[in-house]
Amino acid sequence: MRADRLLSIMLILQAQGKTTTLALAETLEVSRRTILRDIEALSIAGVPVHAEAGHGGGVYLDEGYRVSLTGLKEAEVRALFVSTRPGPLGDVGLGQAADATLLKLFAALPSLHRQEARRMQQRIHLDPAWWWHKGEPLPHLETLKAAVFEDYRVRVRYARGDGEVSERILEPYSLVAKASVWYLIARRDEELRTYRVSRFLAVEVLDTHFERDETFDLAQYWHTHSSEFVANLPTFAFTLRLPAARLQFLNWYASGRFTVRDSTPEGTYLVIDLQVSSLDEARMLVLGLGTDAEIIEPDALRNAVLLQAQQFVARFSPE
Repeated sequence: MRADRLLSIMLILQAQGKTTTLALAETLEVSRRTILRDIEALSIAGVPVHAEAGHGGGVYLDEGYRVSLTGLKEAEVRALFVSTRPGPLGDVGLGQAADATLLKLFAALPSLHRQEARRMQQRIHLDPAWWWHKGEPLPHLETLKAAVFEDYRVRVRYARGDGEVSERILEPYSLVAKASVWYLIARRDEELRTYRVSRFLAVEVLDTHFERDETFDLAQYWHTHSSEFVANLPTFAFTLRLPAARLQFLNWYASGRFTVRDSTPEGTYLVIDLQVSSLDEARMLVLGLGTDAEIIEPDALRNAVLLQAQQFVARFSPE
């Protein structure tokens, strides 16, 4: 632990320049006395660390004591130091490790690249979570991660989307996070399958290893699986005519699931073809658009919206 702390002190001083022993103690969650002992140990070991007492003083390293990362281009530095939330890395216990890695990289950068890294962190931020997404309960993620890394079989109880619960023995290959939702790729009955981690009710790591298929390519598998999943989703097609001003609503609710077929010469009205998962979802979308939406086809959607409107009137009309 002390060796890690000594390295962290050097990296912080390289990255930040002069700082106080109190700031180092707070950052590393130790006492100020411990930091003073560490500074002395670094000095005895030949590290050119200096301490100045009094107002404006602090601890600092010689400017020349630095490791340079050569060969990095400006765009590569920008890619490394885009500001991000911990997100999935934090879920699997790698959030602090990622921060420590960036700190080490930052400390080793030449001064010109350090300036660009600071600029980048204040200009672009990536947040992997969707709006209103509070995160799913993941009580078994750590257990699954351990099994994935060590190639152990697991016995699980899993609740499917329809509520049916089953018990299985799986060979866990990989974990994938998509928009902060975790999935397990596992082999069962010689076939790879995908499971949503939040639906595992129980996970027990067994004392038997399994042999991985060495030809398995995670990135390729996930790309193929995702494409097949989208292609096999149920769809309901319909066509609407609506004011061009309501296009923003469709971009928000049905992005990527509609095309503009035609528009009036003045561009005030649009004819739009849409595809959603079901008649119920199409009805909900049309009701959200209100009287702005004219259903061109099919009749099944027109009838469903009319029935819903009649039910609204019957329920909410004063007696």
